[in-house]
Amino acid sequence: MASVWVVGTWDTKAEELAYLCGLLRARGVAVTAVDVGTRSPTAQADIAAEDVAGHHPGGRQAVFGSDRGSSVSAMSTALCALVEERMREGAIAGMLGVGGSGGTSLIAPAMRLLPIGTPKLLVSTMAAGDVSAFVGVVDMTLMFPVTDIAGLNRLSRTILANAAHAMAGMVLAPRSTAGDDTRPALGCTMFGVTTPCVQALRAALADRFDVQVFHANGSGGRAMEALAASGLLDGIVDVTTTEVLQHIVGGVCDAGPGRLEAASRHGLPWIGSVGAMDMVNWFAPDTVPQRFQGRRFHAHNANVTLMRSTAEELRLAGRTLAERLNRARGPVRLLLPLHGLSALDAPGAPFHDPQADAALFEALAQHFEASDSHRLVEVPAHINDPAFAEALAAATRECVPVAAPAHGA
Repeated sequence: MASVWVVGTWDTKAEELAYLCGLLRARGVAVTAVDVGTRSPTAQADIAAEDVAGHHPGGRQAVFGSDRGSSVSAMSTALCALVEERMREGAIAGMLGVGGSGGTSLIAPAMRLLPIGTPKLLVSTMAAGDVSAFVGVVDMTLMFPVTDIAGLNRLSRTILANAAHAMAGMVLAPRSTAGDDTRPALGCTMFGVTTPCVQALRAALADRFDVQVFHANGSGGRAMEALAASGLLDGIVDVTTTEVLQHIVGGVCDAGPGRLEAASRHGLPWIGSVGAMDMVNWFAPDTVPQRFQGRRFHAHNANVTLMRSTAEELRLAGRTLAERLNRARGPVRLLLPLHGLSALDAPGAPFHDPQADAALFEALAQHFEASDSHRLVEVPAHINDPAFAEALAAATRECVPVAAPAHGA
């Protein structure tokens, strides 16, 4: 029987963890208490710390035989191995964790292993800051406890009760899958400056495909790649590949070096373009690195500054994009909007620069390896023109089968 795992360091937070377990059980939720403490053993948990540590590749001694920092890291590795094992058995209905900085770092990696849709809630003193290192690109909920997690009081009981009841609600009242969408799922990338294209594309494909749009802001691209790797997408319609350029130049919308792996590693059909490659994103003007002073900028808003990409940057981005797509095992259709890459790259707009765009197109033509399944298509239109959206839609219909979808959502 699947149960909610209540995970924490029972050697330091037993009172809070026992309180959470009691609240969940009172609601009729099956609970498995998991101890990941590294200081002193306790018999209160259903899965003892020594049992968790035994799942480390180096054995228990790898967890308990070193300084606290190394022990916490090793225990996290062991917990991940245990979670992966029990997930295969269908034993985990959800996970509720409690921790300070050490506990959060320990528990979060294992929580991220749970499938999208499986409830995951972490009460953490780190939840009021930048939580990207803990959350990654999964549907994890972090709750800030306000006080430190150091015993029960009237405030901590309220916060922890909210966490327990939230977890109980998610587990006991899951979304009904009756009448679920059976259309193949497509991942599609969008920026504000490519929104007209994506909106028209979604409308054109709505009768045959479930189009899921991701903001190409770095985390959005990583999330789409993660869903594809999990088998939850049947194809990629990558309208906005600016994240490839951002990684090369160092912009804040960097999705990392793994962008486009869904096509190369998992064989998914890839249909896309070079949307918003005319720009690199920064935050407020004073965050732009000094080496870029003198470049062409546009204030998107008070907190987002856009920088026009150069021909040199676009040549490198074009080569990188082509090389990654050349490794794709599935069909590829790369469509080039010859009249502009974004709303800002049009006649009279701040980033209109046909010569820089031409450098991108030339690099792609030079390095893209065309074949029967991999095609480079020039479209005499702006990316936001209706004709370009229709060309993308036609390529999608050609490449993505409408047979039973592979995804499980």
